[in-house]
Amino acid sequence: MAMNKNTIFGWASFLTFLVGTALVLLGVLKYRDYAIGFSVTGIGFFFISWVFNALKGRV
Repeated sequence: MAMNKNTIFGWASFLTFLVGTALVLLGVLKYRDYAIGFSVTGIGFFFISWVFNALKGRV
């Protein structure tokens, strides 16, 4: 199975979404003192994931 550009962008989008979710959950559940920093970083990862998803089929 060969991976083309769209497959790579799809996997990158999925993995960055997972990292963003993990960061938000870490901030909310484990490190309450640093919840704002973790959440802002996680939301940044969500936006990067959205951009990767939007690039599928365009590059």
